Amino acid sequence: MKDLLSVLKISVPSKIYIKDPETSDLGKRIVENSILLINEIGFESFTFKKLGTKIGSNESSIYRYFESKHKLLQYLSSWYWAWLEYQLVLETFSISNTQEKLEKAVKVITRTVEEDSNFSHINETILYKIIVNESSKSFLTKEVDSENKEGYFEIYKRVITRISEMILAVNKNYPFALSLASTILEGGLHQHYLKEHFPSITNCKKGKTPTDFFIHLINNLL
Repeated sequence: MKDLLSVLKISVPSKIYIKDPETSDLGKRIVENSILLINEIGFESFTFKKLGTKIGSNESSIYRYFESKHKLLQYLSSWYWAWLEYQLVLETFSISNTQEKLEKAVKVITRTVEEDSNFSHINETILYKIIVNESSKSFLTKEVDSENKEGYFEIYKRVITRISEMILAVNKNYPFALSLASTILEGGLHQHYLKEHFPSITNCKKGKTPTDFFIHLINNLL
């Protein structure tokens, strides 16, 4: 299993990028260092010029991979959702009890992320911080509908569908499975954000985690 995971490739919708950054050393350095730089200075202050300085390359070389920093953020978000989906499938496929499977899924998508050694050029722990703080900027735009039609968010939607199917496996008559699934996925990020920045308006502190909250929610709701 370990050998299999070591050759696993995370796939991102091809229309997001101009050239697949996974196909070259420069592309991987662009992705690796964009994560570090966005985490350091924030997405608003992030520019390809600053990234080029950080990796010792011309700004124009980055544009050969991504047409804008918005597309780069979409790439990072899609990569994260694909990686999360792989974690979700890996950790739930052998669980036959539907309630246990759903609880495990909720744990996977709401827990604090730890680095995965199978992807050496991407620090998942830092990427997760970007997802918590910045990922909504990848779709809260005027172009979201056209980008959705182009398939930019297919992985994100697929993760939500997987969770909704697990919800229905527990209670086939529950009428809001997709709404609950999307609430858990986005709510987990939001609770982690509140825990970090607005602790006075969340109970997720002092040993209580977002995972505890959402497992309590599904157990009482379903």
